Amino acid sequence: MLLLPLNVGVPRDDDQRQGGIAVQQGDKVAGSGAQRQIVVFSLNGQNYGVSIERVREIIPMQVIVPVPRAPEFVEGIINLRGRVIPVLDLRRQFGLEKRPPEPTQRIVIVEAEGDSTGVVVDTVSSVIQVSEEAVETPSDMIVGPDVGYIQGIAKIDKDLVVLLDLGAILTDAQKKTLKEADVASALIR
Repeated sequence: MLLLPLNVGVPRDDDQRQGGIAVQQGDKVAGSGAQRQIVVFSLNGQNYGVSIERVREIIPMQVIVPVPRAPEFVEGIINLRGRVIPVLDLRRQFGLEKRPPEPTQRIVIVEAEGDSTGVVVDTVSSVIQVSEEAVETPSDMIVGPDVGYIQGIAKIDKDLVVLLDLGAILTDAQKKTLKEADVASALIR
């Protein structure tokens, strides 16, 4: 495993930009074979990871404007350099208890199907490179229709990092939004 520097905020010109995170050039990776570059974050004390290819940038927590009648997992919207970005709360999406805003929380801006979406996480700890040999397919007992966004489990020293497909999470979230909007409109009629 290789820990790479994580720069939150404005990138430096001498950094290589990958997915909105500044990654130093010239770092070597231990191990052989294909490598995955993963952004590691935590929710409720558990480590999760997403492919850096999906991550546009990571920003500090900011004021999120609530959207009336939005589903519970939709935190609201933010203005990011003139763009309105919807923000989802992964804690709510995963059925965890909501937390009041804290300085360690971050909004991970991800790209899915050409759209940018913010995802609130408790902390972002690092960018790591993991060999494909260190990633196991999740057990059939773990994955199912409601958790199809789990891509695998990375073994990092003694820790486990649950690898997520944020595109699948966002697709599920969008489906839930449409379903709830359909139910709401049916009730209004």
